[in-house]
Amino acid sequence: MTTLVSSTDTLTRDALAVLQPGFLGTTAPDWLLRRLGEGLSSVGLFGRNIASPEQLAALTERLRAERDDVLVAIDEEGGDVTRLEVGQGSSFPGNYALGTVDDVDLTRAVARELGRRLAACGVNLNWAPSADVNSNQDNPVIGVRSFGADTPLVARHTAAYVEGLQSAGVAACTKHFPGHGDTSVDSHHAMPRIDVDLDTVNARDLLPFRAAIAAGSKSVMSAHILLPALDPDRPATLSRRILTGLLREELGFQGPIITDGMEMQAIASAYGIERGSVLAIAAGADAICVGGGLADEETVLRLRDALVAAVRNGELPEERLADAAARVRGLADWTRRVRGASEPGADSQEGTAPGTASALATDTGIGLVAARRAVRVTGGAEPLTEAPYVAAFTPVANIAVGEETPWGVAAELGRLLPGTETGSYSGAGAAGEDPAALAGEVLAAAGDRTIVAVVRDAHRHRWMSEALDAVLAARPGTLVVEMGVNEAEPRGALHIATHGAARVCGQAAAEVITGRRE
Repeated sequence: MTTLVSSTDTLTRDALAVLQPGFLGTTAPDWLLRRLGEGLSSVGLFGRNIASPEQLAALTERLRAERDDVLVAIDEEGGDVTRLEVGQGSSFPGNYALGTVDDVDLTRAVARELGRRLAACGVNLNWAPSADVNSNQDNPVIGVRSFGADTPLVARHTAAYVEGLQSAGVAACTKHFPGHGDTSVDSHHAMPRIDVDLDTVNARDLLPFRAAIAAGSKSVMSAHILLPALDPDRPATLSRRILTGLLREELGFQGPIITDGMEMQAIASAYGIERGSVLAIAAGADAICVGGGLADEETVLRLRDALVAAVRNGELPEERLADAAARVRGLADWTRRVRGASEPGADSQEGTAPGTASALATDTGIGLVAARRAVRVTGGAEPLTEAPYVAAFTPVANIAVGEETPWGVAAELGRLLPGTETGSYSGAGAAGEDPAALAGEVLAAAGDRTIVAVVRDAHRHRWMSEALDAVLAARPGTLVVEMGVNEAEPRGALHIATHGAARVCGQAAAEVITGRRE
């Protein structure tokens, strides 16, 4: 590949500064360290990069040895979307559980503790919270990542989350502007289109973002959605009307605007990541998130050179690129100052956090407290005293959540009732196409043990709902745990809605089922 310009000039440094790439492995590759020295300002971390708190702290320390103000970003929402605890499930319930409790002080405390753990490992930018109002209950990508379907509730909890996270010294990135809650398409796979009028957008979707801006959110993430009421031609990430006209000028947000992942098909399939990145910066975005799927040096160089070429050919004003780079560096400077204020000998102040990995291992229990408060129980049944059979009805996880993060109640029940067994059932294959046959498999595997049926968004999956009904018809004493959006009618001898599938949500449900706590 031919490099357009020297890697040391101002234009190239600005082009590198607006990129937020990922990488493979649990140590920083040489190419990444070199690019940090040449002007790259940000690095994105994913579950594949994290093995332990100590390893993560060592990784971020190595990055800062190359550039002391580097932005180390992560997609750590808590709840279903976790990178810190990708192998075991989160110690914090997600937004839907917090919105169900509707205690803004609790939300603020949970966000602060999550931020403290991130800061302890050297992470200083969190691509969270989700400020989307989940107005479409069939939404395949937001769901429990939202605080709920009520706009004022979402707004007040978004603000509390921003305040809590940033009080721990971690910059918030409120997402997905101007609101991804009314979609029936996952933007990881295709372009969602939201056909509502401007009054609805203003009254329903924008209010949480206004609240986040008022709370001081350091950054905002754009959505890959087409919203014709705002721009009939370009998705939000590529729309000057939306990013500059609405977010910058009308809502008054002055921090960096970060794109959602540019390799997501909503952008990549229609525009390509190079063209999409140029259009995004031209529209008013300041940072290009890439690396969830494309995580190599070639991608970074392709995007860098595409931005430089766009400036050289007049498609992208040089001052726009310079302004974007300056906003990213400004955020990086804030995080460096906050981190400096937390070091030994510095005066204590709000917006600081401990800087050692050992802080991550300290469990205050706030996540479990929140998960317990979020549980809603319908019906009555005697606590189980003998090991049950857990039937996990498992839908395909959306990409934001990932297939690798465990969910359910079997592990937690197994600690309280040794001998608990489990089976996983899906809508794929011949049995899944016949819910009665799927139910027959469950009944055969369970034998005479009590069945605990665990579902996730049963209202969205016909195969799941029908198979569950067939199990209940045969075994009315079955207990049901709903770990997604709780829209279906309560069913079972005991129906437990956890409002999320984090590990602590499973623990809270297991405590209800057994009447015991570890």
